[in-house]
Amino acid sequence: MTGAVVSSRAPVTLLGGSDHAEEDLRAALALAPRLVAADGGGDAALLAGHTPEAVIGDMDSLSTSGQEVLAEVLHPVTEQETTDFDKALRAIEAPLVLAVGVSGGRLDHELAALTVLARHPDRPCLVIGQDSLVFLCPPRLRLGLAAGTTVSVYPLAPGRVDSQGLEWPTTGLELAADARVGTSNRATGPVELVPAAPGILVILPRDRLDLVVRELLAQADTGGARWPARAG
Repeated sequence: MTGAVVSSRAPVTLLGGSDHAEEDLRAALALAPRLVAADGGGDAALLAGHTPEAVIGDMDSLSTSGQEVLAEVLHPVTEQETTDFDKALRAIEAPLVLAVGVSGGRLDHELAALTVLARHPDRPCLVIGQDSLVFLCPPRLRLGLAAGTTVSVYPLAPGRVDSQGLEWPTTGLELAADARVGTSNRATGPVELVPAAPGILVILPRDRLDLVVRELLAQADTGGARWPARAG
């Protein structure tokens, strides 16, 4: 499989097969009604009463009955070097992907999902978890957060992040996963983040979903900068 399987001018919901709250899927679909499933996420979609427009993955998790029901929308990817989340994300062209059920509370799955975000900086994706939201910071991010909102900035790759509106500013600091990180910071009001390079995660409370999606899409609609695809 090469190229996009799903191309959309509107945000897309991507459902994985890991455990997730029904409310998270409902919230994602309210903001991004087009639904794509990653492998076993096809079964999860059917169980929730939805039919995805595409199921992407190696199909080793999707049930036999799921494969029969969804036969016309299956897009198998046979390589085993990447996760189904990775396979699906790189096959979607959209201003934003809302990912649900890609971690399931397992640390190994969560780490793998975060790696996918870093591997595809050109594919804006917001991962919705039980208590938090996580996404790769774009070249410039503005969020109208209320004072006191917890804001975490975590470096998957070493780098700098200029900031405004944080109680503990990160401007001028060298961040790295094995050194200084920017977790559990707090907003003093609207926040602006400008990372020097891709590889910086932003983690926010789950209840800021509508705000974050609205502002990420607004920035995309006004021609906000996006990271290029990684070489290779």
